[in-house]
Amino acid sequence: MDKKIKLCAFADEASNDLKGQIDALKRNNIGLLEIRGVDKENIKDISYEKIKEIKKQLDENEIKVWSLGSPVGKYELEDDFCKQLDEFKKLCEFCEILECQRIRMFSFYSKDEDRVFDRLETLCSVAPDNVILCHENEKDIFGDDIEGCVKIHEAFPRIKGVFDPANFVQCDVDTLKAWEKLGKYVDYMHVKDALKDKRVVKAGFGIGNVEKIIKMYTENGGTVLTLEPHLMEFYGLSRLENGQSINHTEVYKDENAAFDAGACALKNILDKLELRY
Repeated sequence: MDKKIKLCAFADEASNDLKGQIDALKRNNIGLLEIRGVDKENIKDISYEKIKEIKKQLDENEIKVWSLGSPVGKYELEDDFCKQLDEFKKLCEFCEILECQRIRMFSFYSKDEDRVFDRLETLCSVAPDNVILCHENEKDIFGDDIEGCVKIHEAFPRIKGVFDPANFVQCDVDTLKAWEKLGKYVDYMHVKDALKDKRVVKAGFGIGNVEKIIKMYTENGGTVLTLEPHLMEFYGLSRLENGQSINHTEVYKDENAAFDAGACALKNILDKLELRY
């Protein structure tokens, strides 16, 4: 395949501060950022003034923002949706400031299809036409399995998919069957792997069929892979995982070492598949 793969990452897994994130990206030759948190602030809580300064520093280091790694839809239905809508509108404005098109999102901690779809419909109606909503198959949300994801994509064509193999493994979903049904909806991938016992491992070391799925993804024309190693506890992880900690199989000296190990594992897969990056 001649098309070059574009590497992206959640660099807050390497460092809380922006300089550390930039250093980790440049050290691993990763040119895209899925921005989720800076200086222990979630993307939704960052000020307009600060997001402009972040953009300036990223530009100076020739790093582009691929997507906002937002918590949109990662709430209980009983939580304040009006507040969430205000946060979502702010994130849409951040897309313009950061010159990116994508917002990663979820489908709420509920299996109540009618109520979940009412909220997704509202989010779709509020989002500007140039913003792409990308749904991730997170654990315990409506779209944590194949059926739920298919229902979302069929009901809301403007919601694209973010395929996360490890999350499917942790929900006891066969990743190859999931790809068979969902591949046509996928906009990009999160690269993360896990074992049957739910422990997170480097890409290619679990049962997520990461190599096979990357191959099918790229054969479908996909070009962007976001590294989300989750190989070590980092600031805000418990909140991101709905209060749960993550079990790992290896110990690293610090967040940078864990991030680099994840990047190396991904590149090894790409090399094996003879994909340029």
